Amino acid sequence: MEYNKTDFMLTVLGILVYITDFIVDIWVSVMFFCEGQYVFGALTVSFLLFGTLVVQCFSYSWFKADFKKAGIESQHCFLLHCLQGGVFTRYWFALKKGFHVAFKNCKTNNFMEEQIDPHEEVIYIKSDLSMLRLMETYLEGCPQFILQVYIFLEHRQLAFIPCAAIGASILAIAVSTVDYQIALRKSLPDTKLIERCYTKLIYLFYKLFTLSSWMLSVVLLLFLNVKIALLLLSCLWILGISWAFKKQTRFCSSRGMECLYRVVVGFILVFTFFNIMGQNAKCPMSGYYSLRVLATLWIFIMFWLCPSSILNLDEFIIVTITTALALLLGIIFLIVYYGIFHPNRSEENQSDEVDGKVVKKHCRMRYFLME
Repeated sequence: MEYNKTDFMLTVLGILVYITDFIVDIWVSVMFFCEGQYVFGALTVSFLLFGTLVVQCFSYSWFKADFKKAGIESQHCFLLHCLQGGVFTRYWFALKKGFHVAFKNCKTNNFMEEQIDPHEEVIYIKSDLSMLRLMETYLEGCPQFILQVYIFLEHRQLAFIPCAAIGASILAIAVSTVDYQIALRKSLPDTKLIERCYTKLIYLFYKLFTLSSWMLSVVLLLFLNVKIALLLLSCLWILGISWAFKKQTRFCSSRGMECLYRVVVGFILVFTFFNIMGQNAKCPMSGYYSLRVLATLWIFIMFWLCPSSILNLDEFIIVTITTALALLLGIIFLIVYYGIFHPNRSEENQSDEVDGKVVKKHCRMRYFLME
């Protein structure tokens, strides 16, 4: 394990995107309330609070568990997370220790077995951050993107603030997705690293194109019928939660937090596929994206049979072509990534798991979402 200068710069980029996304969301909600659009303002605030509160719950739970293992009592940890400072505190630790490791050439050898390598420690701090940011991105960023695109197409006004919100959501999704993949492969010793830049880009394009096509499809369905769209998303969420319960995820130590985790997993599965148990996911992934293609085609057919009064024919054709092209490109990048560039586990490290050797206790990533 090695934490280098590139990893540090990605951490800096991550906190800049996090702050920018937060400021833009507040800005957009204030604008909606000032313009008298209380429903849109309330929805924007609700998405922001939902993602933030869930992330703070997990961050507090992890801090509490880490302090308990270290035999440390912290009376200010709960208050800190109530003030929404958990993620910022983690970024502070990651930047402080990461700078020392990346720029002051800390050695990775000559450490006692019970001590934590400084590179390893920073990587584990960074992996916790990556997991939290990934959850917040999908809990808050994806619904925010759908809402802002819906408003943009409904009002047809090229205003700066809504466009900034759409751009901030896409940027947050992109950065958190790539950052999570890097953290995943750095923190798990039995996985190969994604060494090539173009490999990371292929994975990013696969996620972004499949995500954007589905979110545009949801926007079309919202124009057609809001109740049907909400019913579809709710059913997909319930199916995702049921799948997480069926797979018996074991990410959290307490039953209550594990239930919350499975609810979050279900929500993420509404928008994109993740291997929730780190096992062979070829069949589940094939089924997932086959259903995604069928659902998108169903939405197109419904829109052609029952056209919306908000979008005219020319606008619908443009949105349809964009959605279909994004889905096609996303599946092509998916096939290319998993068929050619996906760094599978090495055989010798797989045998270590069978022999009973496990990843060190500091790493939570091994029980979290995979690719």
